[in-house]
Amino acid sequence: MSTTQKKWPAETDEAHPEIFTVMPPQPKEKKPGQLPEKDIRQFFELGYVVVEDFFDKKDLEACRKAIEEKVEQLAQKLLKGGKITDTYSEYGFFERLSKLENDFPGATILLHKMGTLPKAFSDLWSNERLLNVVEQLIGPDIMGHPVWNLRTKTPQNESATVPWHQDVSYLDETSYRVLQPTAWIPLLDADKKNGCLQIAERGHRTGKIARHTCCAGNTWYTNLAEEEMVKTLGVDLEKDLKILPVRYGGMVLFNNIIPHRSLQNFSDKIRWSLDLRWQTPFQPAGFHGIKDGIVFRSTQNPNLKIDWDTFNETQRHTGDQIKEEKDEFDTIMTGPWMLRWEITHHNRHTDALNKENPVWTKA
Repeated sequence: MSTTQKKWPAETDEAHPEIFTVMPPQPKEKKPGQLPEKDIRQFFELGYVVVEDFFDKKDLEACRKAIEEKVEQLAQKLLKGGKITDTYSEYGFFERLSKLENDFPGATILLHKMGTLPKAFSDLWSNERLLNVVEQLIGPDIMGHPVWNLRTKTPQNESATVPWHQDVSYLDETSYRVLQPTAWIPLLDADKKNGCLQIAERGHRTGKIARHTCCAGNTWYTNLAEEEMVKTLGVDLEKDLKILPVRYGGMVLFNNIIPHRSLQNFSDKIRWSLDLRWQTPFQPAGFHGIKDGIVFRSTQNPNLKIDWDTFNETQRHTGDQIKEEKDEFDTIMTGPWMLRWEITHHNRHTDALNKENPVWTKA
């Protein structure tokens, strides 16, 4: 970057490739769920690994049930508020939210802003077999990252189609030296037609954080231009872009600096998925001081009881809650990441940020 160019708060020339590319010593004890060493090696060499047939279907069915309950709560809220006249209760898991979205555009955003963590999600996040895999990536001390997401990809909905980005683009610079593995878990067979992930293989190997901009289209998402991926991260657009279909019961594991995006949903069904993240508890989460992580395993406290009560006391969408006090049907999303990148495209989300100039603090 030349000295005449403005450097935005999130930009840095610092790079730590070893954090994301060097496989740690593997656990000596064999535990249920652990992946073969070749899969762990691929995670560090390519930046991701697709794991098929990992979950017990009953655990995923419990997540589906919890989502149905959230959609019911949303439908009743919209009906009570006079926003809809039909709750579409006769429709199922893969159709009902689309019907609500048709009648009240932004219903998917309201569901996203319902930040309570259902028990089925917390059970999956702290699943022993899954934590045994996470231990292979980051070691025996494991903390759940404060950011988790339920993705509601209704068909051909711009707000559900996430552009190219590195996950650290939503966090502050303290996260740039921390490996934060993500499990992307689809709640159906995910493929190119219904909007599975696409990843830039080996796009993490420089250890760099590329320049993002804000915000993509009419969304609140950060955006990583393909030419920036080539220039800063060394991505080969002809060879490195991989589409990653995953069957129900599987997941994609990837690191927090690998460029990725979700494709548009051209099917007639909702593509539901969960993002769950972890890191060591000894380093910052980088979530702008809004919310702390939750410790799942501690070598210093082998009998640790997971403190879900404390974790659930603080909502993850603190900035959004400020606006919800004014209008519970507000479909605008703002967040601290928007202050850290150059705003090159303005929309109703960036306009709200500029007008309100919110300050995010830990509740």
